[in-house]
Amino acid sequence: MDYQQTLDWLFQQLASFQRVGQSAYNEDLGNINAICSLLNHPQNNFKSIHVAGTNGKGSTSHLIASVFQEQGYKVGLYTSPHLKDFTERIKVNGEMISQKEVVHFVNARKEDFTEIGLSFFEMSTALAFAYFSDQKVDVAVIEVGLGGRLDATNIINPELSVITNVAFDHQHLLGDTIALIAKEKAGIIKEGVPVVLGATSEEVRCVVAETAEQKGSKLILSSKNTSYESGLLGACQQENTDTVCEAIEQLRLLGWNISEASLKRGLLRVVENTSLRGRWEQISHSPVVICDTGHNPHAMRSIVKQLNKMSYRKLWMVIGMVGDKDVSGVLELLPKDANYIFCEPNIPRALSVDVLFDKAAQYSLIGQKVQKPLYAIAEARKQALQNDLIFVGGSTFVVAEIL
Repeated sequence: MDYQQTLDWLFQQLASFQRVGQSAYNEDLGNINAICSLLNHPQNNFKSIHVAGTNGKGSTSHLIASVFQEQGYKVGLYTSPHLKDFTERIKVNGEMISQKEVVHFVNARKEDFTEIGLSFFEMSTALAFAYFSDQKVDVAVIEVGLGGRLDATNIINPELSVITNVAFDHQHLLGDTIALIAKEKAGIIKEGVPVVLGATSEEVRCVVAETAEQKGSKLILSSKNTSYESGLLGACQQENTDTVCEAIEQLRLLGWNISEASLKRGLLRVVENTSLRGRWEQISHSPVVICDTGHNPHAMRSIVKQLNKMSYRKLWMVIGMVGDKDVSGVLELLPKDANYIFCEPNIPRALSVDVLFDKAAQYSLIGQKVQKPLYAIAEARKQALQNDLIFVGGSTFVVAEIL
């Protein structure tokens, strides 16, 4: 199989949460342990940092990786989902895994994947672990896919655990209260391994502190409003930067050599070092077009706050969502005086553009329907004037299609 045939096989044979949602979520670690056992436990061959959280875990993971790269370490980075190509998920020093490596790994293990019944994410995680082991990375930054306790990444024994924040998302899988969701996130805490917790509520702090105490793990709360800046422009990124600075300080205490100069450069050069995209990313001028992958109320609240600080003649919102998110919670936050173009990402989980259009009307969000995101952004550009602002978001998958 060539690369495209390999990806087609993976999406056809292995359940993908990215595409189908809940049916692809395995509620135990049996599968990932089984495949990693066949691979001789590659996750034990490199040091790691484990990052969970409702929002910001991807940005935080990229920031930490960038800092390590600036210090001269060989750094693995595993994140999800991808925006344009599967290989974005697995990087070493900012370089994506080659298509050839993906094809070789899948062809060599196809029968094992099928026999064990791996999900798409479990296969991806096993590939990342095997690749980082083969590449002999000094450290790998591993982002949780969903939740924490039952996530396929949760078989590593990291140097440090990081939980960025906890908010409502994936309630149908993680629980319908903040305390239950926090307990799932805290499931990444390992015996005696310190954990850094980002800005969050007292309720979440109590839940995480209880788990940390049970595990004999030191809990460190991130400092607020450090003097450091990052190359990420979103309003929420200062919290992520503060969390990363605290994580780096704890890693220094564990013996990692990371200079102040490397910390500052790593934060500022995160996009150049890791090729991170889709976080308050300006993709065009005149009119300005900004896209952001934030897709739940916690993230959208920050996005709207930042939009309110910008100057423009008229605001255009190109919005599409998936059906298993808190659609009403997002819609009620969106500005009512904007011009809306509703669309539908090309995945099975997508919320129908007709349903989104009708729901939006209930919140006095008025606009038009253009089903495909690419056509939607084209329509916005057609109607907008040079001093207007176009925002694209509501779903990672809408941003992915635009990029």
